[in-house]
Amino acid sequence: MKGLSGFSAAALAAFILAAAVIPAKAEEFRGVCYEVFVYSFYDSDGDGTGDLNGLTQKLDYINDGDPETKDDLGCAGIWTMPVFPSPTYHKYDVTDYMDIDPVYGTMPDFEHYLDECHKRGIKVILDLPINHTSSEHPWFLQAKDYLLSLPEGQEPSDTECRYADYYNFSREQKNGYAPLDDSGWYYEAQFWEGMPDLNLSDKNVRDEIREIVSFWLGKGVDGFRLDAVTSYYTGDKNANMLFLSWLVQTVKKIAPDAYLVGEAWTDQKSYAAFYQTGIDSLFDFTFSGADGMITGTVRGSKKALTYAKALESEEELYASVRPSAVNAPFYTNHDMARSAGYYAWDDGSRTKLAGALNLLGTGNAFLYYGEELGMTGSGRDENKRAPMYWSADPGAEGMCIGPPEMEDLTMLFPSLEEQAEDPLSIFQYFRKAIQIRNSLPALAEGRTHVIGELSGREVCVFTRSSKDDSLADVTVAVNTSAEKQTVDLSAASVSGLRLYESLETSAEKVVLMEDTLILPPFSAAFLMENV
Repeated sequence: MKGLSGFSAAALAAFILAAAVIPAKAEEFRGVCYEVFVYSFYDSDGDGTGDLNGLTQKLDYINDGDPETKDDLGCAGIWTMPVFPSPTYHKYDVTDYMDIDPVYGTMPDFEHYLDECHKRGIKVILDLPINHTSSEHPWFLQAKDYLLSLPEGQEPSDTECRYADYYNFSREQKNGYAPLDDSGWYYEAQFWEGMPDLNLSDKNVRDEIREIVSFWLGKGVDGFRLDAVTSYYTGDKNANMLFLSWLVQTVKKIAPDAYLVGEAWTDQKSYAAFYQTGIDSLFDFTFSGADGMITGTVRGSKKALTYAKALESEEELYASVRPSAVNAPFYTNHDMARSAGYYAWDDGSRTKLAGALNLLGTGNAFLYYGEELGMTGSGRDENKRAPMYWSADPGAEGMCIGPPEMEDLTMLFPSLEEQAEDPLSIFQYFRKAIQIRNSLPALAEGRTHVIGELSGREVCVFTRSSKDDSLADVTVAVNTSAEKQTVDLSAASVSGLRLYESLETSAEKVVLMEDTLILPPFSAAFLMENV
């Protein structure tokens, strides 16, 4: 059987050199991307499971396509968790990469969804898990049948069954390998036995992947979220980067403006190195989750200045690896406990501020569905993927039942029905925060410069300036404490500014009187030159 071997640094360097000349057209995409688990989002046919038609019906909630309206979230893209046929509810183990799971609908349903997104200016990002397939994929089933049919002692031949080389089979039970029945064969399955790892070194496998991405790009999708890019080859970073370079180049040759964002769940220095592959974006895990920079800042265990300095330093780090790198800040996703549960006895203020701190990252910010409502869910994965909280009535139109084995959950904050009518709700706060981000392009495209004289434990002040002279600089001041804070702007070189917009977590407003800025608890101010 064809084994995995390490890849040389020279081979990696050659691919990275090729990656350096990849057109950076996807850099033009700047906005907030909304992650959706279709299964739990909106049910159009009354069977209790979300579907593509349901998602299409709710596109106006995500973005109605009219910049003059203020009721929608204003998200520029949608990343759907896998929609391909799969035997599991989460669908990360695929049985057919060029079709739609019948639970979600049909290919015409997807094409309609795609068209409706594009009418509204929404980018469509598909989740592409190609580290592994399902153990029920026809490739694996054919390989399995062939190996089980071999006489004892006979070695497999790829001329007899090419699919035997699609996976990593062995006669030894190595770490992360599962038994192939009682045949004496084992196959690599690092996630679980239902997800056999693909042999990504095999030419035929790469040809299949090329056909898959070509198929969906031909449909008009705008890019892919690449699952588990550090796991393509177990324990071999060079091999992972080499394959990712190949994949990026393959996609960009087909569609130079396709957007690629990768999941590299590791430390910041390690995932920053993956920008050498030419990938557009990588999720910014340093700021995410219950133990990340954002949560530490909101809890007060990290200084506001530390948060701002971290923004500044990471931008320098990513640019030093690849100047056209586009950061992908996010706070939570489908694998993490929902953020509203991070703060004990929160009245919503801390949940709101945490959302703002995520949206203040540069690049393309990602928002997990329901975070804008302060939904809860922790423990088993199913709880983190609970039904979108459209209504407190579980029998209301469009409400989903949720994944099997999901536990009973009690939400801390009201449903969208109630929050939409409350000007101080978490939903209204997120909607306004996204609108501010959309109206100030320098927030997404600029570079951070911390104003140390005005920053400390409770308050940070920084400017966000772009190399594009047509984009106005923005000065941002954030109070991360539960107490009112006063900032004397004349103590630094930012006096004479006007208050462009503000984010408050209560009815108490941000006030700017000449050069004195008064920040209520957990508030943020956006200041611009007075021209």
